[in-house]
Amino acid sequence: MSASSNAPTPNPRRVIPIAAEPPAEEAVSLYAASKKIYPRAVQGMFARWRWAMVFATQLVFYGLPWLSWGERQAVLFDLASRRFYLFGLVLYPQDLIYLSGLLVISALSLFLFTAVAGRLWCGYACPQTVYSEIFMWVEQKIEGSRTARMRLDGEPLSMEKLVKKAYKHIVWIAIAMWTGFTFVGYFTPVRELGLAFLQTQMGSWEVFWVFFYAFATYGNAGFMREQVCKYMCPYARFQSAMFDRDTLIVTYDPGRGEPRAPRGRSVDYKARGLGECIDCDLCVQVCPTGIDIRQGLQYECIGCGQCVDACNTVMEKMNYPRGLIRYDTVNGMAGHWSRAQLWRRVLRPRVLIYASVLMLLVVGMLVSLVARTPLKVDVVRDRASLARIAEGGRLENVYRLQIMNATERPQKYRLAAQGLEGIAVSPDTPVEVGPAEARWVAVRLSIPYGSATPGSHSVRIEVGEEGGGAHVAEKAAFLVPR
Repeated sequence: MSASSNAPTPNPRRVIPIAAEPPAEEAVSLYAASKKIYPRAVQGMFARWRWAMVFATQLVFYGLPWLSWGERQAVLFDLASRRFYLFGLVLYPQDLIYLSGLLVISALSLFLFTAVAGRLWCGYACPQTVYSEIFMWVEQKIEGSRTARMRLDGEPLSMEKLVKKAYKHIVWIAIAMWTGFTFVGYFTPVRELGLAFLQTQMGSWEVFWVFFYAFATYGNAGFMREQVCKYMCPYARFQSAMFDRDTLIVTYDPGRGEPRAPRGRSVDYKARGLGECIDCDLCVQVCPTGIDIRQGLQYECIGCGQCVDACNTVMEKMNYPRGLIRYDTVNGMAGHWSRAQLWRRVLRPRVLIYASVLMLLVVGMLVSLVARTPLKVDVVRDRASLARIAEGGRLENVYRLQIMNATERPQKYRLAAQGLEGIAVSPDTPVEVGPAEARWVAVRLSIPYGSATPGSHSVRIEVGEEGGGAHVAEKAAFLVPR
């Protein structure tokens, strides 16, 4: 082997790539400004139902504070005196169980309605939907149709534009302020609140909440509208967990509608291989959240049915069958079910269980409200004097009783005690409590000295209406010192 063959081979030159010139800096916006939606007015069955719910909900909201029950407001949540008046009922903070029951019933109702037909609450009864509908109606009456509103917003500022915009906002603010005033009227007697407003003597908290609620109504219904439903409301995000393939939703039938294309009424669309959708985009123009239902179910859809009304109107004009866009289920659409088949499947075990549990809860809560004892008693030991020897050689414990009269009539209550031999209660005269009032009473329980062993003994303090009626027994501890 030659020496040259044993010589080490020199390393090849390493080529280090030269980095390419970095790209020019590019600003990426983390927020894409939304395009303003101009919903088109529509007529139809679901639009009428929607307005019926607007009238019903606002009749209740605006009207309830002005109803009287005897000499007081029928519905009043008096936080200052910790009384909650619901027509003939007087509730105390101790009746929190009824509020809990109401919240459970509301949640279960939401589950039931969503399992049956999706976002019915959102589309017809949600305050955001209701007030947005009212504000859009005002906007339409002042600024005109969808086309007129778009043209007005695109024009430069003029006297006509200034007057229309100012007039619209004045009406919006008036509705918002009346809404805030009504809201506070559920916590402060509304007639007193109105008188205080006219005399400019409203309290600072009342002024704050009137303006806060008015501002929220004005901002949410006048400006944010669909943004609240799409981005702020959590219901839109977790609704899919309550949907299944047998939930009624607003759906577009692609089997009938595709391929879509514009055409005249006299065109034989079947001969041309077209579907029934004429691509008029009315379903998009009437949508309050601005979606295209033809792209399938989207979380932004609030199930209001406006697109159903618009499409049915077009189908009638084209002499096509109604229902290209309709309330249907995924299984019903795939299987081409009849309405009878559809409803039999909608009323499935899950829905029946929800409905049965909801009915039991409602009945149970109503029975509990009717059968509740209109008397509340709280027992608090007087820690300043645990036990003492009183006159006559008796051993005495002192308590403080809060007696709450949950009726609207003055009542007299007698006190008694049970649990130890020879136990006596003072005062032994009836305790008077005014209508819907609470009174603290100092109560002394005494037993003969030496009649009980040292330690803590359980006794019952009984409070009952004089002459029979409501009766409550509360446990207490009687201490016998060593």
